[in-house]
Amino acid sequence: MTSSNDAETVAEVAALSDAEAERRYYHWPDWAYEQQREPEGDWTTWLFMGGRGCGKTRTGAEWVRSLAARGVSPIALVGETMSEALAIMVRGESGLFRVCTDEERPILRRHQLIWPNGVEATLLSASDPDRFRGPQFAAAWCDEVAKWPNAEAAWDMLQFSLRLGDRPRQLATTTPRAIPLLRRLIADPHTVVRRMKTEDNKAHLAPDFMTTVVARYQGSVLGRQELDGEMIEDLPDALWQRSMFRRFAGGAMERIVVAVDPPVTGTARSDACGIIVAGRMGEGVVVLEDRTLRPAAPLAWARRAVAAFHAHEADAIVVEVNQGGDLVQSVIAQVDGNVPVRQVRASRGKWLRAEPVAALYGRGLVSHAEGLQALEDEMCAFGADGKADGHSPDRVDALVWAVTELVLNDGRPRVRGL
Repeated sequence: MTSSNDAETVAEVAALSDAEAERRYYHWPDWAYEQQREPEGDWTTWLFMGGRGCGKTRTGAEWVRSLAARGVSPIALVGETMSEALAIMVRGESGLFRVCTDEERPILRRHQLIWPNGVEATLLSASDPDRFRGPQFAAAWCDEVAKWPNAEAAWDMLQFSLRLGDRPRQLATTTPRAIPLLRRLIADPHTVVRRMKTEDNKAHLAPDFMTTVVARYQGSVLGRQELDGEMIEDLPDALWQRSMFRRFAGGAMERIVVAVDPPVTGTARSDACGIIVAGRMGEGVVVLEDRTLRPAAPLAWARRAVAAFHAHEADAIVVEVNQGGDLVQSVIAQVDGNVPVRQVRASRGKWLRAEPVAALYGRGLVSHAEGLQALEDEMCAFGADGKADGHSPDRVDALVWAVTELVLNDGRPRVRGL
């Protein structure tokens, strides 16, 4: 046990009595970094963005603990899903059960926490924002908001329920991603932003984590986001910029394909199998779904691709066969021999194949359905080296094959059923 400012030595802590050691352990002001302390002043939203392991969950749990001690009730605890809210915010290593003493620890009844002093908190899932209708809250802790599906809709619904007490407030803890909600919160004058890096909390992290994981990714785009807590917008040399992404407004498809970029091997360390569903609409393309899979054993990715084919009533599966040749088509045939398969081979580098597709985005001819954040992140990280932040761009490869098949191959059929 060492303090966050390293003022105490191990010997000093060992000299404490059990009662004093326990008291110090649960006394958050002794441990909190300045960024983790509740901000002063007139604010509505406290946005705490940081790298992995920097103490975001502990910050949220300790803030809720302080609210409960002050009698602020009821409180909303919002996670990406109900299971994550329970597993991380309540029962996690730094969750509410761990930061409260035995005397103050709340009890869990279904989806409600009840403290000994009568304060109540309700667990909610951001994946089901309609459940925010009806309940009223005096405060809210929202965890990993950058991961929430349809984050803005969930956040907006929560705001309508924060209507109790003299000053309803909310804390949002997250590893940043360049999503509209975070941009909006940062620009809001009623938001206080605090940031921490993984490195800032190294005293409380396993040494192996710092020497392996942190050392491996430090300085990379992924590391700047996941370790340094930066909100990465665009790479200067990337083919795609986030401003190029248009949302699909609806309409009928003329032709739909499922594009597959299979990995060479199917082990846990292998590349992912990129699986993208896209449709032709007029002169443009709509990217409908990303079903990329990892790890991706041959039959596993084939089953997923065939399932996507049937779910979207597609016309064909377009699959790259540079690595597997005819074996790739035979794997799909094992799952469903009636599925039309269009084999494609890469004769140019990834960057050269992707350039014409990026040009279509630049002309506004490609739109995206909801739920393609992972694909968009990979596209914006796709650099001149043909990789996405040092990794194989499996989603991008499949996307390129899909768009090329639908628009750039003039000789291919353009009407569904042909």
